[in-house]
Amino acid sequence: MRQSVLLPRVLLLGLFFVVLPFFLIMMLNLPSTNSKSEWEEFVRESSGLVKNGHAGDSHKLNVIEEDTEGIVYKEETLRTPVMRSNASLEKGLVSNGITYRKVRSTTREINKLSVEVNKDIREKIWEMEDQLIMARAYLQFAPPNSSNSHLVKELKLRIKEIQRLLAHTTANYHLSRSALQKIRQMEATLFRAQATYPDCSAMASKLRAMTSNTEEQLRAQQKQASYLTQVVARTMPKGLHCFSLSLISEYFRMDAEKRVLPRGHLVEDPDLYHYAVFSDNVLACSVVVNSTICNSKEPDKIVFHIITDSQNFPTMSAWFLLNPPTPATIQIQAIENLKHLPSNFSSTFKFHDLQDLRFTSPLNYLRFYLPQIFPFLSKVLLLDHDVVVRKDLGELWQVDMEANVNLAVEACDDTGYSFNRIKTLLNFSDPIMASNFDGETCIWAFGMNLFNLDKWRHHDLTDSFNKWLQLGKERRLWSGGTLPIGQLVFYNHTIALDRSWHLFGLGQPNFRLVSEHELEKAAVLHYNGNRKPWLEISIPRYKVYWKKYLNYNNSFLLRCNIHE
Repeated sequence: MRQSVLLPRVLLLGLFFVVLPFFLIMMLNLPSTNSKSEWEEFVRESSGLVKNGHAGDSHKLNVIEEDTEGIVYKEETLRTPVMRSNASLEKGLVSNGITYRKVRSTTREINKLSVEVNKDIREKIWEMEDQLIMARAYLQFAPPNSSNSHLVKELKLRIKEIQRLLAHTTANYHLSRSALQKIRQMEATLFRAQATYPDCSAMASKLRAMTSNTEEQLRAQQKQASYLTQVVARTMPKGLHCFSLSLISEYFRMDAEKRVLPRGHLVEDPDLYHYAVFSDNVLACSVVVNSTICNSKEPDKIVFHIITDSQNFPTMSAWFLLNPPTPATIQIQAIENLKHLPSNFSSTFKFHDLQDLRFTSPLNYLRFYLPQIFPFLSKVLLLDHDVVVRKDLGELWQVDMEANVNLAVEACDDTGYSFNRIKTLLNFSDPIMASNFDGETCIWAFGMNLFNLDKWRHHDLTDSFNKWLQLGKERRLWSGGTLPIGQLVFYNHTIALDRSWHLFGLGQPNFRLVSEHELEKAAVLHYNGNRKPWLEISIPRYKVYWKKYLNYNNSFLLRCNIHE
């Protein structure tokens, strides 16, 4: 079928490039000497239009008929036609009186031919892959030392030949004539195998076993890939380690009086916009601070409270001392120096069946002690360190939260989350969960939350958190982390915010595809998941929004080879 369609097209092209120019030259009655030389030049140009891709190769693309499927070329290999330079071609054609419209028409015809040849090659690749599957299946039927040893050897030989062909074809995207012959030979071998093993039920059973085995291998590979991704996510890259060490060294070289951040008298001013970030990653905090200030309409009213651990306190302090977020105010504190936390705070969150630091790190649980950390504030906006701010957040302080404590975006059905109701996070087979909560309640997200600390204190939600935490250690009520217990603590104390304020899931490879419109519209982009934007395994399409707020020309970043 394909030969019958392609042969007239190739003949039509030949008529176009040979007969029409000759006819035009005769009609125009050009001078004989020049006509002859131009004609020869044009013929040389035209004959080079469709070649096998090798410079200087004199073989032409000719189609011949054989009693086989597909297209068979007289030349050594079957390739996609390659166009010569359009400029030189047009020059040669126009010089012989052929219009540009005809040139474009010819180009389209050749492009169509190229597409059809490519399609034929793809189909041959699929055919070879199917042949491999069938040949391996037939090999499974042959018992050892059987009378069909010759057929077994032949199948193994054909499998090796097709494997070599596939490797060569996918790398170079062409098929030789010998390749087409080997495909036919494999087809003949499979026909003989089918006649030798006619038991369809046995074959179906064998194929089901092979499918089950393959699926088991796939699950094992997926589990291994998931584990390795988590290892990468928890491991500090070499560049970030160098970056931290360089800043620590710089901090201890500073004089004591130079280790004081400016505008310290504003950190307790309740009339300003207070942001809290709990993190041990200085690069991530830098992006959060820079992006918030860059997009704020009143940056001089912003106060950042960054709380880290004692190990990363010098790193964090040195960075913001060397790069002060003017005109905003910033405060750096170590978790060990917070006065109003319980004495056993750091050891409270150790679960016997959880080793992941994301679920056991005290920094993650500080969010449930905000009234104790900031006794002088009425409201505070909590940002995770894996976010980038793209709009002014000052408007959130004007939202009427009524009697609620938590202002957050909900994660309902159309957000792409596999879990969107609290029944997917909590163990509702336990009577405590079933009797106290509605499993269909929509989950809200951590990452960008405005908390009314006055209402929090009124309802004593920190005490509620401690009770649920202790009960969760005694009974398995949730899987782990701060999100499930947050749903319990702020149940009936949360008011929903428009979804455009907080777009999350950008660090999860299996999350739904987020449109450009959503990305541009979102006020906060949240890279929750293992593929953080500062890691090499990040998702490039989303990372561009994060790296925009990082100065890669900074001397510390250059020294540690941290680049885009």
